[in-house]
Amino acid sequence: MSSVARVTTITSRSDQSFEAAIRDGVKRASETLRHIEGAWVKDQTAVITDGEVTSWQVVLEVTFVLE
Repeated sequence: MSSVARVTTITSRSDQSFEAAIRDGVKRASETLRHIEGAWVKDQTAVITDGEVTSWQVVLEVTFVLE
């Protein structure tokens, strides 16, 4: 049996950590996408305010198998 997958790009931000941003992004994507197989962290950005990290942002490439 063969399968076909699609990749979509999402951005997620957290005020806790990069890991939390990844988890939140995948959780939110799974609410509308079925059969998620994986996620690649394409980019990470720390938002700085007054010399302090205030949030962490990731760009994810989410792969899901088409029905």
